[in-house]
Amino acid sequence: MGEQRETDWERRRRLAEIFGDVEPAVTSDERDDDAPASRESASERWLKAQVPPHHGD
Repeated sequence: MGEQRETDWERRRRLAEIFGDVEPAVTSDERDDDAPASRESASERWLKAQVPPHHGD
């Protein structure tokens, strides 16, 4: 009867206390886990290796 409904932030805080933080603060697409060179395909690495030294990068 005199029941007070909890707000969204109170509910999220209560659920986080029980289950932990479900969503990471930074998602995998926002992280830069791999160095740019490691994201190149094998064919891209091979092609770059074939460039003569006098052409530079």
